[in-house]
Amino acid sequence: MGNSCCKFCGGTVFLQCCKFWRLGLKADVWIVRCSVKQGVQFAVFMWLRRSCSSLFGTAKWCFKIAEKWSGLGEVDIISAIEFDKSGDHLATGDRGGRVVLFERTDTKEHGGSRKDLEKTDYASGRHPEFRYKTEFQSHEPEFDYLKSLEIEEKINKIRWCQTANGAVFLLSTNDKTIKFWKVQEKKVKKIADMNMDSFKSVGNGSIATSSVTSSNKSSHTANGEYTDKSYCSLNKDFSSLGAIQSLRLPVVTSNETSLVARCRRVYAHAHDYHINSISNNSDGETFISADDLRINLWNLEISNQSFNIVDVKPANMEDLTEVITSAEFHPTHCNTLAYSSSKGSIRLIDLRQSALCDRHSKLFEEQESPGSRSFFTEIIASISDVKFGRDGRYILSRDYMTLKLWDINMDSGPVSTFQVHEYLRPRLCDLYENDSIFDKFECCLSGDGDRVATGSYSNLFRVFGSDPTSTEATTLEASKNPMRRQVQSPSRPSRSLSSSISRVVRRGGESPGNDTNGNSLDFSTKLLHLAWHPTENSIACAAANSLYMYYA
Repeated sequence: MGNSCCKFCGGTVFLQCCKFWRLGLKADVWIVRCSVKQGVQFAVFMWLRRSCSSLFGTAKWCFKIAEKWSGLGEVDIISAIEFDKSGDHLATGDRGGRVVLFERTDTKEHGGSRKDLEKTDYASGRHPEFRYKTEFQSHEPEFDYLKSLEIEEKINKIRWCQTANGAVFLLSTNDKTIKFWKVQEKKVKKIADMNMDSFKSVGNGSIATSSVTSSNKSSHTANGEYTDKSYCSLNKDFSSLGAIQSLRLPVVTSNETSLVARCRRVYAHAHDYHINSISNNSDGETFISADDLRINLWNLEISNQSFNIVDVKPANMEDLTEVITSAEFHPTHCNTLAYSSSKGSIRLIDLRQSALCDRHSKLFEEQESPGSRSFFTEIIASISDVKFGRDGRYILSRDYMTLKLWDINMDSGPVSTFQVHEYLRPRLCDLYENDSIFDKFECCLSGDGDRVATGSYSNLFRVFGSDPTSTEATTLEASKNPMRRQVQSPSRPSRSLSSSISRVVRRGGESPGNDTNGNSLDFSTKLLHLAWHPTENSIACAAANSLYMYYA
């Protein structure tokens, strides 16, 4: 156990190193606790053995963890996660309205990217390492008095903006309000080169002797003269410094720096329904925000005005058949964006066509198999997330049961379909009763587009090879036991569903038998949020209040 000074708040930091042995692999667990700093605390779990990565086959995934070490509470559950474009920063948001920033340190210490270091035969024991940078309170709970509606502080989405002058910028949103944040280093000014001795002065240069601090009462003499005891004691202090012939001015120094988060803009009062998506435009000047029925276009510098570009609200709400579930800008074409709906369709729109984009330029949807429709068909077809590939050629979508990859040049059907947890199909009734069927899982693509990933229940997530000829289908568990791999397989159905949906799937890698590990499904532990590093095979995923990072 060792103690040191916290660089963020000056409090005492207790640093504890514990040896951890699991399956013959040695690792160190560093537990960091600050005695002063309020909020989350972190532990860093690092593997000392690097995995053998293969870029031309099935990757072997290992993990490191940056975990919130506080007790599990509702406000500590991570609700958003996002890498910036460079991959050097990682942001997470939680249900308590806080945003936590991590910064990559392994490239700073040795210079260059991981790929460049591997080309120069750098030590193979290194792995991507992110360390806590700062955190700030982004949103507070609010109450809409006109609608008698409580607005949660939970962070729904985080998006990074372009950096400038050493500062980082990001957008964060809850259900109603979007905020634009600037995080940069500020120099801390201190006064030095004082006339007084160190034991008589404090950091800001004020006198700290007991004659001044303990008593500064005033009194009157018998002839009515006013006497200030603190003034007298101050004179004694200066008169005692007989060796000093003259007084010199203190010097202001600024050697230390501190990270400061400042809210630059607040974009509010533009959505009647809950915001489900925000997305930056490639022009660096605008972004969109989407709720259930509308998509608005904003300028980053103008917070009191937005333009409604998509409106699917019918004249009569009884005629409402679908809602917007997600929206994303094209990564390179600033005039193109895609949004998904609860009916399982993706619409590609061109902002150059008209001011109100009520007509789509392309429609991506998969036709239903004849006779496969059931009560749950429309529910599980709802798309919870869409992501563009880095080059903008492909769109990845996630519905409740599957992950689909679309080519924007081919709207007849998906290029590939991946079964995520097909074994849950016989249990749709149970999932409907406990509302798990409405869970919204996110998806992500690797920077090179060779792999896709999404989450599931029991803190599992799956990684697939995106190439139609690939057979890669890896199942990983976000836990402190990195080597435990659970083979997803069907559980015993609670009831028979004669009209269960049959779909043609290219691959899924799922066993039709019972769970070989004997593990029961836990619907309360689900991995909803994950993000892929933009240039490397690293995945950051959130399970409850813990942040896990896998790399290959």
